[in-house]
Amino acid sequence: MGSGSWSTNVYDAAAHYRAGTGASAFAYSDSTTRGSRSTWKAHPSLDPHGLTIRESRDSDEHPVSLAVAVLFDVTGSMQTVPRVLQTKLPELFGLLLRKGYTEHPQILFGAVGDATCDRVPLQLGQFESDNRMDDDLGNILLEGGGGQMTESYELAMYAMARHTALDCLERRGRKGYLFLIGDELPYGKVKAREVRAVLGEEIPEDIPLPALVAELQRLYHVYFILPAGTAYAGNAEVLGTWRKLLGQNVIELDDLDAVCETVALTIGLGEEAIDLQEGLADLADLGSGAVATVGKALDGLARASRTVAVPGPSLLGPDDRSATGTTRL
Repeated sequence: MGSGSWSTNVYDAAAHYRAGTGASAFAYSDSTTRGSRSTWKAHPSLDPHGLTIRESRDSDEHPVSLAVAVLFDVTGSMQTVPRVLQTKLPELFGLLLRKGYTEHPQILFGAVGDATCDRVPLQLGQFESDNRMDDDLGNILLEGGGGQMTESYELAMYAMARHTALDCLERRGRKGYLFLIGDELPYGKVKAREVRAVLGEEIPEDIPLPALVAELQRLYHVYFILPAGTAYAGNAEVLGTWRKLLGQNVIELDDLDAVCETVALTIGLGEEAIDLQEGLADLADLGSGAVATVGKALDGLARASRTVAVPGPSLLGPDDRSATGTTRL
């Protein structure tokens, strides 16, 4: 997948059509959830059962593709996340493309639930370069529910680690970007029985979560975004668990409406296209009201992404005593 190009005009036309006809941007979910819960299922375009490979590939149109995956919890208070993402897609592409953070992003959207109790615990779109990603968002089932403090993030991470192929990595040695947006804990291991039930795949044994995360990080820069206003925002156990897994790549976000801007600037920082102040200036230039929110959310990440190395005297030659180096990680 990944052919075609994003068009804000096409996006706007679709939005105006829906507004004029009273149609929902999430018509599949709205119609499905009106029926009996026993009949709920993933849209065929997002159903992971029998999943082979989700591909982010170069092409004549997109010779230097960059894989970006955005997976979000759709239970409880997190149901609003895809609706916010859907309305902010033009801002995301405005930053990534017009501000030059990356020329050829290919974006996959997906949704996470709980494999222990939900009807649809995992939904995965394709890596897309054009307005089909809006279709993928619109086909996501917003299951709701919740009540416990765990979701099957680990099952989503398993699918991304074992069932994606990225030309940015295979051809250029550059990792993709994976953003998990949620407010709860992952389970401690990928369970073979859930892989069988959800993906239709046999694995010989359960996989401990730290081993799975290490495998995933060979393909992607992995981030966890925890928005304010959700059930477990600011929860010390949730934050501590994710920080143990991902280190500084855990982002607390004061305003859910700023999620697209946060994703875009995180990519810009990772690609060394901007520093944080340049990214915030870009937000201001586009008229975004999220400058302060994004600046606060990414301040720690921006500082952690730089390290100042001062070699000891024994490593310096006589003409190099004042040398220091700053390296982006």
